[in-house]
This record gives sequence, structure tokens and C-alpha cells, in this order.
Amino acid sequence: MTQQYSRILLKLSGEQLSGKYESGMDPELISWLAQEIKKVVDSGIQVIIMVGGGNYVRGAQIAGHGIQRVTGDHMGMLATMINALGLTDIFEANEIETRCLSNIFAEQVAEPFVFRLANKHLQKGRVVVTAGGIGRPYLTTDTAAVSLALELDCNVVLKATKVDGVYDKDPAKHKDAKRLEEINFQQAVENSKITVMDKAALGLAMEHQMPVVIFNALKEDNLLKVVQNKDIGTKIS
Repeated sequence: MTQQYSRILLKLSGEQLSGKYESGMDPELISWLAQEIKKVVDSGIQVIIMVGGGNYVRGAQIAGHGIQRVTGDHMGMLATMINALGLTDIFEANEIETRCLSNIFAEQVAEPFVFRLANKHLQKGRVVVTAGGIGRPYLTTDTAAVSLALELDCNVVLKATKVDGVYDKDPAKHKDAKRLEEINFQQAVENSKITVMDKAALGLAMEHQMPVVIFNALKEDNLLKVVQNKDIGTKIS
């Protein structure tokens, strides 16, 4: 099948990276993910990753009891930095050329995110892992992912989840729940039951017509099938 995409933004949540552990990182799982991403890179597709930090700290959750929301969000940004550094090393160990770029000042551990620099890395076939979200408080890494995809002219945002798409009702509670192959942005934004992605992120994607695919990244070859435009996950467009 003809590939639809030449450059993709992959959004990975921190929770996914914790794998078999309650928090932190699961290096075995990330090595497996690296091999899945390598299949996509080897097929000639450019990959940029926006990584979350929920396996360490969630800014909105930790705020309160003396911690300001802005400080909580800064702590969340630092959590994404830990994940981005770990991904970079594990990807490199799996023979994937990778660069870690940061949207917060951290020159000792990562290159600063600069549009032209990120573009050059991608054009050279390197995977770019982005830390620090969007670098500002009150904005999730989902919103940062869509913003980054627009900035770098990606074809699609791929939101990796533990479920294989959007359902008409909760599949954990209803055995007859059906996966929706495709929904429009209006449905995704207005339906309060659709919680797989931040509403602000979906609103930004809708405004600029950036397609989003929700899919299960933890099934073998799913990522490759998604970029080949096969029937995996749910497309929001």
C-alpha cells in the first residue's frame, strides 16, 4: 500500500514508558518500542517524538498543598526531560540515530529546540525526541504535540495509547462497544466521553486541519501499519 505520510509526530505518554513498573521507565519495553520505530525510520519516514512525563510527575495533580500550579507544570516538564534522555540513549543503543531537543533551558543535557536544527536532524533521517512539552505552564504535552507537528509540517499526529482507538462506549464496561474507524473533529471535541486526547489539543488540530490517529502502540507492527494508512486505530479528521 502506498504510504501516505513522509513525516510523523508520535506522542508517547509517560505512563506507557513505565511498562511493567508502577512508575519510572521500563528499559525492556522502550527497547521494544525502539525496534517498532526503527521499522518506520527504515521505510524512509521521518519521526519526531513528543514525550509525556506522567510516569514521574503530573503538574496539574501535584499542584496544591504549597506547590503553585506553575511550579507543578515546571516539575512535569522536567519529568519529560528524564524520559526524553532515556529514550535517546535506548534508541541509540538500538542503532537508531536520535537527538534530544529541549523546549526548556537545559544545555548541559540536551540541544535547545530550534526549528531549523530540528528540521536538519529530521532531514538526515534522525529521530528527534522533544523534551519540555511546549515550555510553558497550563499546556499539556498533547497540545504541545499538535503545536510541534504544525511547526515542523508533519502529515499527522499519532497518539499512542493502550487502547486500539476510540469506541462508541467504554469497551472496559461494554462488551458490545464498537471501535470507530473515523470521526470528525467536532464529534471528538464535543463528546465528553472521548477523553483519549486533551480537548485543547483537539481544538488546535481542528483549527489547522491536522489529522490525529489514536492507536495502540503496544501491538507489534501497529505503528508501521498506521503510517502505511492501514485500518488501525481511529482517525480524527
